[in-house]
Order: sequence, then C-alpha cells, then structure tokens
Amino acid sequence: MVERSKVRVLIAKPGLDGHDRGAKVIARALRDAGFEVIYTGIRQTPEQIVESVIQEDVDVLGISILSGAHMVLIPKILRLLEERDLKPNEDVLITAGGIIPPDDAKKLEELGVGRVFGPGSPISEIVEFIDENVRRLKKFSD
Repeated sequence: MVERSKVRVLIAKPGLDGHDRGAKVIARALRDAGFEVIYTGIRQTPEQIVESVIQEDVDVLGISILSGAHMVLIPKILRLLEERDLKPNEDVLITAGGIIPPDDAKKLEELGVGRVFGPGSPISEIVEFIDENVRRLKKFSD
C-alpha cells in the first residue's frame, strides 16, 4: 500500500457553482485520513484546474460539482489533461462528486472518471477507493 502522506489530492470546484461545503468536508476528511490535500476554492475554470494538477504534481483529482454542468465541465477537464499528456487514471486518478444523476455518472466513468461519488457517500468508501487505485499510477507502480 502506498503511504497516504505521499499521495497528493487536489479538490477542485469547476464552473459557477458557489456551494463548497461538501468539497471542504471531503478535503478535511482526506487530510484527516493522512493524505496531502490541496483545495482550489470555488469557480475554477477547467484550464485553471488542469494547471493546478500540473503545478501541484497531484496524484488524485477530486472534482466537486453541484451546478448541473458536469457533462460539459468534467469532459473538458479530461480532454485538457490528455492534451497535456496526462492520462486519466494512469497519471492522475480522477474522482467526481456532487449532484450527478446515475446515468450521467455512468457516462462520466466511461469517459475516464475513475469513480463518481454521490451525496452521502461514506468517507471510508472514498478513502478506500483512493488507497486501492492510486497504486496503479505510473509514479507508484515502480
């Protein structure tokens, strides 16, 4: 198992969504679980988020979205990552959370999101998902 303190997680809030309580709860819970967590704050563009992923050299990108624009913003983030030669779930583990209908969650996972967590998802489930999947990243597979 990868030592959690070596795993860098970026929690990002794309778009015009100003509700960040859930993102802050997740950020604090992941920090308390031992991960290094960076929170971008609200109203980030996909370009700003991808730049933060690169600048902060993160292992996990957690996208929190409640605005309903998830089917536009998340695919754009995935596309921008690939344009910068970062493969989702190979170079950086991608998770999403917020108000995302099940059909859309399935489509996002097909597009490259590792897992979509809905409201009420247990923190332990998110931590377990990161623990189990971050090992597959190129930098931890050596």
